[in-house]
Amino acid sequence: MVKPLNQNTPLEDFINHKTNTGMQCGNYSIDLPDLGEGEQYRFHFDATACVGCHCCEVACNEQNANPDDIKWRRVGEMEMGEFPDTLQLFNSMSCNHCIEPECLIGCPTESYIKFDNGIVWHDDPSCIGCQYCTWNCPYEVPTFNKERGIVTKCHMCADKLEVGQTPACVQACPSNAIEIEVFNVKEWLETDMEKEGVAPHLPDIEITKPTTRYTLPELKESDKIRIADEHLLKPAHSEFPLVFMTVLTQVSLGAFLALFLGELLFALGFDLPEPTLVMATLAFVPAAIGLPLSALHLGRPIKAMSAMKNWRNSWLSREAIALGAFTGLASVVAGLYFFNIKGFGLLLLEAITLAVGIYGIYAQSMIYRIKARPSWNRKSTTKRFFGSSYVGFLLIATALLLSNGKQGTMVLLDITLLVGMGQALVILEEIMFYRHLDKEGPLYYQYNRSRILLEEHFGGVKKFRVYSLALFALVLPLLAILFTASGLVFLAIGTLIVATIGALISELAGRYLFYRTVVPLGLAGNFFAGNQRH
Repeated sequence: MVKPLNQNTPLEDFINHKTNTGMQCGNYSIDLPDLGEGEQYRFHFDATACVGCHCCEVACNEQNANPDDIKWRRVGEMEMGEFPDTLQLFNSMSCNHCIEPECLIGCPTESYIKFDNGIVWHDDPSCIGCQYCTWNCPYEVPTFNKERGIVTKCHMCADKLEVGQTPACVQACPSNAIEIEVFNVKEWLETDMEKEGVAPHLPDIEITKPTTRYTLPELKESDKIRIADEHLLKPAHSEFPLVFMTVLTQVSLGAFLALFLGELLFALGFDLPEPTLVMATLAFVPAAIGLPLSALHLGRPIKAMSAMKNWRNSWLSREAIALGAFTGLASVVAGLYFFNIKGFGLLLLEAITLAVGIYGIYAQSMIYRIKARPSWNRKSTTKRFFGSSYVGFLLIATALLLSNGKQGTMVLLDITLLVGMGQALVILEEIMFYRHLDKEGPLYYQYNRSRILLEEHFGGVKKFRVYSLALFALVLPLLAILFTASGLVFLAIGTLIVATIGALISELAGRYLFYRTVVPLGLAGNFFAGNQRH
């Protein structure tokens, strides 16, 4: 992924733009040796010199013409000791220009480039504003600029470095706490990173292998360093377009699986009703509605198709390709039902469509299985995404019962109960997980804050989610089975309609909690986070 600097790179375009528009560099020269083989630039931050004045933040914003809520460099604040023997500790952080940057690896449009000199560069023109990198980065460095509709980040003032000038943050620091250095990558990874690349309350360095070097005051292992803003807790962004898109595509998968099972059992000679055009239509419509809604999440919706570009590395690209193909194939299946084309070819096409859909939902879940967001990075995320498919079974069961397929309805409702029970067990596991957190665990801070959000900030929504899941996924489907078996078809139909609508609302509520209660790793003590979408 490393690309050399040349006249065709975005960096050169950026420098030429600044020169042509009259934006001049400062007067502070930099005395660095030429980069040798295996060497890169990096930041050095001296925490013993920083006074927490935030001049670096201001200088960065002025240099890059960023609005107040966009901060490429941020100052975190920590404290230790008891009055009057206390110590205040600051951490001025911009991009760590990591050796294995998660922002670059996961970007669906390949908008990140790591140059030979170590700078992780963001190519603004190709960015679609999906903000996946803002989730992937454990330091929350990439920042979404709502006005421009794209993500932006620190580029180490690459234009200044090219002409022998120091970055704006280095120039502005009154205590010389920030410097630019040259380092050997191999030596850093093998020996120095574990000693000099670690600072209190920062994410595990193995996630991205950051390059920033720290000079810290002498700290004892017994010293308890408190995060200055630990009493502040804001819910994450609601992400409503993604709430609807993820749930609706998962409902489609469940409905299509029900359709396929019906076609398969009918083809094998079981005494069950044959699936209909209505059922085939209901199987793809939720996905056809949900997928376009995801574009509303983008800063540049018109460029949504380019999200498929990085299929080799990005789960988001894989999801877009797979679910797009699933929706298209499902619509073709519905067309075959419309023209009454049946037989082995239809069954084969349905099997292929189902396999593509399963992979699409798996890829969708893997978008969130990221180390930077601990409450997402659990197996339960994948389980709950597939678990939402029981709503699709309810949808097809309702349509089947309306067409007088009592026996087929019983089979589908039995499967619905099993899937719904699985979803309930996933939610129960989550409840127990947050009740028995390991207070000594490395991620306790983030997990506990997610627990507080779930139980205190969104306690009412959580209770609704738990009780509604039990009612609409278990109780009502069971009643529908009893009504159907007793010949009370009218009551069974009414029960299923209520169950389907209620289950959909319950899953939407659960997904809303999923997005709002996630707590990222981030920068400790970051009072002035800027626009991190929290």
